[in-house]
Amino acid sequence: MNAPDSTRLLERLRQRHPRYDPKVYKFVLDSVRSVRNSLAHRRHISGRELVDGACALAISRYGPLARMVFDHWGVGSSEDLGEIVFALVDAGVLVKRAEDRIEDFRAAVDFELVFEREYPWAVEVDASCEYQ
Repeated sequence: MNAPDSTRLLERLRQRHPRYDPKVYKFVLDSVRSVRNSLAHRRHISGRELVDGACALAISRYGPLARMVFDHWGVGSSEDLGEIVFALVDAGVLVKRAEDRIEDFRAAVDFELVFEREYPWAVEVDASCEYQ
C-alpha cells in the first residue's frame, strides 16, 4: 500500500471510529507482524494471541508508559483491540476466518493486571520492612 492509499485508509478509519487515534491501527498491524514473526511456522493467529502480542509490544516499546499510550489512543481494554482488528478486517487490510469473533477479544486480558500489577519490571515492596 502506498502512502496516499494508507493516508486515505487512515482517514476513513478515523471517520468511522473517531474514538481511536489513527496511530493505533499501525500499532495493531505491527503487533500482528510481531506475533507472526514469533511463530515457528506461518498460521492464522487468534484474538488472544494478538492481544498478548500487542501488550508485549507495548511494554517493549513504551515501557511503564504502555497503558498511558493505550489510553491516549482510546484503547482501554482488549475489546478495543478487537474493535480495531475488525475495523481493519472491514477495510480489507486484515482477513478473518469464519470462527473469528469480536467476542474473542472481550476480557482476553486485564490491562490493569498486565500493565500495572504484573508489570515485568515492577519491584515488590516488602510491607514488613521498617525504616528507622
